[in-house]
Amino acid sequence: MYSQIIKKIAKYRLFWPLVCLFVVLGVNLIRTPDFFNISINSKGVLYGYLIDIINRSSELIILAAGMTVCVASSAGTDISVGSVMAVAGAVTCFLLGTGDAYNIPYVLAVLAGILAATACGAWNGFLVAKLKIQPMVATLILFTAGRGIAQLITGGNILYIKVKNFKYLGSVLPGVPLPTPVFVAAAVVILTSILLRKSALGMYIQSVGINSKASKLIGLNSTLIIFITYAFCGLCAGIAGSIATSRIYSIDANNVGLNMEMDAILAVALGGNSLAGGKFSLAGSVIGAITIQALSTSLYSMGVSADQLPVYKAIVVIIIVSLQSQQTKKFFKNFSQKIKIDKAGEKVAQ
Repeated sequence: MYSQIIKKIAKYRLFWPLVCLFVVLGVNLIRTPDFFNISINSKGVLYGYLIDIINRSSELIILAAGMTVCVASSAGTDISVGSVMAVAGAVTCFLLGTGDAYNIPYVLAVLAGILAATACGAWNGFLVAKLKIQPMVATLILFTAGRGIAQLITGGNILYIKVKNFKYLGSVLPGVPLPTPVFVAAAVVILTSILLRKSALGMYIQSVGINSKASKLIGLNSTLIIFITYAFCGLCAGIAGSIATSRIYSIDANNVGLNMEMDAILAVALGGNSLAGGKFSLAGSVIGAITIQALSTSLYSMGVSADQLPVYKAIVVIIIVSLQSQQTKKFFKNFSQKIKIDKAGEKVAQ
């Protein structure tokens, strides 16, 4: 009876992503006893390892939301999101200026930065959807040129924003106990989920990702759908870039969003989504993003240096991805069936 229940639970799409997350958190329960402690500081803000994980994973969650629909529609990845984050931050800070007052209203500058990032995503979408260029090759253009564009906008300098309320988006609002990026990430995920579930867009994306030619035959404009997903990915990169810039009160075009594209792709994969396109799970990608940040935070709490972090992180990721692979699942399934057959043979012999 219990085995049947376990099998049913194991078939649930989010089972393995959740298992991986709980394993990472469980190790911390043993190695770092105070890992799950949450306190309130003198400013009335919650802090602790768990709060730090949720806070620091916010940008990655937002990027993963955009990457998920990209992968689902085109069976390809957008490797330019990190550079697009830098472009969005550069546009925002350039328009705001570096004095003691904003040159233009803060909201307009942030919207301009997000619009610039969306335009970058639309450019990628045009190359992939209209010109039929392989996604990785198409997005490689902005991957290499994006930071150069950001440097041109900033004049090759690090622009510092001295106005106090600029940091609210990347830190906390007065009187609010949770960091602002947590609310922004939650809003992006909820709105994206509503859009994909309450409209036909989610079904269209899956249909195009599974078979774009068949989708055309039933009247779907696969070119437009792929274009929209890449533009949306750029939009998400713009939002993430605005948060990242606000965290450091400046724009450093060389470092904002650096290597974030790899973590975003990995979050999609860890979430149980197929990189071959088609069906997708936004919730799985969110769990994957939190798992990656939890892993990084865990390693730091165990005394692993920043230089050594990628090595340990790569080893754990390989194990997690291997456990979720179809071949591993097939092996365990065949192994359990073999045990059942052996037990049945023993009973017959007796």
